[in-house]
Amino acid sequence: MAQKLNVGELRLRSTAFDHHKRIPDRHTAEGEDVAPELTWTGVPAGTRAFAVVVHDPDAPLVDGFTHWVAYGIPGDARGLPEGGGDAVQGVSSFGREGYGGPAPPPGHGTHHYYFWVYALDADLPLEPGLDRRVLLERIEDHVIEQARLVGTYSR
Repeated sequence: MAQKLNVGELRLRSTAFDHHKRIPDRHTAEGEDVAPELTWTGVPAGTRAFAVVVHDPDAPLVDGFTHWVAYGIPGDARGLPEGGGDAVQGVSSFGREGYGGPAPPPGHGTHHYYFWVYALDADLPLEPGLDRRVLLERIEDHVIEQARLVGTYSR
């Protein structure tokens, strides 16, 4: 079965950094390790909930490294405050719930951190503690649109 392309008017931004620009230390493991504020516009009709995933495909692991999984975000939300607010927290590749900021191996070059927002057509009953793969599997048939913001970081 072919995968559907879920792009449209949905746009993701952060007040902390611009697209393809460096993520400030405050939002990394070397800083305060707090999730940056995210905002989105162009929300498609029929959106009932949102999910957010932050993933580093440049990590030297087979499946990259997931830094944040957040969901259960109401369909009328237009972003998440710094720290993530009341979003339900999934499990990162650090093995714990909540945001874990960039921490690439020293000297490994610039890593790209993909911040994804998914607009969903249903407010799914998703329990806390899901990892990225399980979340994406559960929401796949409910994604109306998705958008990304890419930040960079190196040590």
